Amino acid sequence: MNAPLENGGPLYKGTGAPVPDIPYEERTWPTGPPWRMFSPPPVMPPPPEDEEADRRLGRPGVERRPRPEEVRLVNAALLLRRPLLVTGRPGVGKSGLAYRIARELRLGRVLHWAVTSRTTLTSGIFEYDAIGRAQALQSPPGAAETSAGTGAFVQLGPLGTALLPYKLPRVLLIDEIDKCDIDLPNDLLTLFEDGYYEVPPLARVKPQEPTTTVHTADPGGTAEITAGVVRCHAFPVIVMTSNGEREFPEAFMRRCLRLDMPDPDAAALGELVAAHFGDRLGTRQEELIRDFLRRSERVGGLAADQLLNAAHLVTSGHYAHQPAQEGGADEWTDLLEAIWHPLGGEGAEPA
Repeated sequence: MNAPLENGGPLYKGTGAPVPDIPYEERTWPTGPPWRMFSPPPVMPPPPEDEEADRRLGRPGVERRPRPEEVRLVNAALLLRRPLLVTGRPGVGKSGLAYRIARELRLGRVLHWAVTSRTTLTSGIFEYDAIGRAQALQSPPGAAETSAGTGAFVQLGPLGTALLPYKLPRVLLIDEIDKCDIDLPNDLLTLFEDGYYEVPPLARVKPQEPTTTVHTADPGGTAEITAGVVRCHAFPVIVMTSNGEREFPEAFMRRCLRLDMPDPDAAALGELVAAHFGDRLGTRQEELIRDFLRRSERVGGLAADQLLNAAHLVTSGHYAHQPAQEGGADEWTDLLEAIWHPLGGEGAEPA
């Protein structure tokens, strides 16, 4: 599904090749369903860029074989303005999808929200330093803290920042949502449907501070909020990852598109290694991937970054494949056994 953008550019192709570098202000986004359109005009500047995508995915320019199911579901999520729930075994590259979408479609820095059992909806939207605000109000007249508005003590979280009125959608990675408290999926439903939220500390002072500047989840970023309410313009591209450790409510699943991420095969692993190391492994690359897949099958699954660890040791020049002596295992094989340890808690191999 390679539906065009309104300005002629492609939607997500899954190849790793970025769309043409059209100025942010001139780009448009495909029209969504009427019930998923949000009206506030865009007021935010273009999102910042960073090197996180290159760090996670490797250098751009390495062609990737697109997975048809991935391309179909990502584009459906973009067009329907719906979150994408990506499931799969740990280490198969679920979170990398968010960075691949952002880099291909030139949507800027990915907002990363790591979920734990203590995560609440409010913590993803904003944090308010009530103690700092109270101390500022007690400062001597004329002090800088006294003149600071309430917004100076508000820090938007990744979710809150993603819903700011950007011209194009931000990419939000909600990582390991299956580790969340039982209430979080239901708490997200209204936010996903309405596309807006209120910041109570700012709403309470809107007669005195109708518009105030707050901090965002981008380094050094700020945004203006009016009347204590944030309304999105372009609904964010939301990628939620799950290791399949729990079931989610039906109402939550109905509002998501689910993508199952399989274990990468030899070709996909070769693309990953090439993105990070180019051709520096030479003839060792095929052998290393073959050994990795055999080991992964034997121990019940390994993570792709464990292969990258071994590849780095090969290219470092500090380790060499040495012949076994007196019938014993060689040093390199012993090292791989340590690097490619099972992902199970105790490290025991299956019987």
